[in-house]
Amino acid sequence: MKIKTSKFIITVAESDKILETNLKEVAFVGRSNAGKSSLINALTNKNALAKTSSTPGKTKHINYFLINDEFYIVDLPGYGYHNASKADEQRWTQLIEDYLLKSKRLTCVFVLMDIRHKPSLLDKQMLTFLHYYSVPFVIIATKADKLSKSQRFNYAHSLANAVGLTGRDVIISSSQQKFGMEQILEKCDQFLGQDGLDE
Repeated sequence: MKIKTSKFIITVAESDKILETNLKEVAFVGRSNAGKSSLINALTNKNALAKTSSTPGKTKHINYFLINDEFYIVDLPGYGYHNASKADEQRWTQLIEDYLLKSKRLTCVFVLMDIRHKPSLLDKQMLTFLHYYSVPFVIIATKADKLSKSQRFNYAHSLANAVGLTGRDVIISSSQQKFGMEQILEKCDQFLGQDGLDE
């Protein structure tokens, strides 16, 4: 797959406003500092499509991006933002869960994790949730440019083992150096070519 066109469509702050689209969707989720916005910008070759910030927790709503006029990339709120109130954290968590359960055109969820760190409790809870509801997912190990080439494979295996998977189940990526993008787009192609979740 090659992304030729991409544009921001809408931001959604409440569960009852979640879009019922006629196009398939792939979603991106992860901790607030996992680099979702940077990854979306790298995939689409647009530096400012998804808003980035040096302060974690920028994405507090659901953002929809139309890709090639064929499908949506859906950027979900970041979780685990330490400066968020419990009420805000619960609201964002509920918004994520409602999206994952209500979006009938969802085909796959990309779960982003910083390759340098062990998966957090929230990361593990997210994977448990996806497993339980049979939502297809792929793990993306982000920020691999922070490691040497020789370290990346071992770190990715450690991350995968921590959540009961193998290194083959993890895509190693860097938004800054733009590697791993091809593999991510191949996964998008694979899942978009299949039927979505059962209605």
